[in-house]
Amino acid sequence: MGRSDIFRALAIVVLIGVFIATVAAINRRPVTPAVPDVAATSAPDDLSAELRRCSALGPQDAEDPRCQVVWEENRNRFFGRPARSLPPPPMPDSATPANAVPRHQTPGDAR
Repeated sequence: MGRSDIFRALAIVVLIGVFIATVAAINRRPVTPAVPDVAATSAPDDLSAELRRCSALGPQDAEDPRCQVVWEENRNRFFGRPARSLPPPPMPDSATPANAVPRHQTPGDAR
């Protein structure tokens, strides 16, 4: 058995010792349970609801001006820029036919 064999065996023993010491140190640390941020996950905000709505639109969301504002606001929130309030959602189209009578009038009242 030559000198190089002795040094090689010694190096292997040292590496095994370092490995065992590392495993022991890792297992000795107290385990801290991960606490989720309950406030962020339990109360979805308007932006999250709008993002889900825009995602449901699919490829059409690229043309929707409200979705463009929502995606821009999401990018701002992601990069830590100050958040702005979202504009109010547009009112649904309530196109009334030409012969429809407004609620405050009756057909006999029309002049």
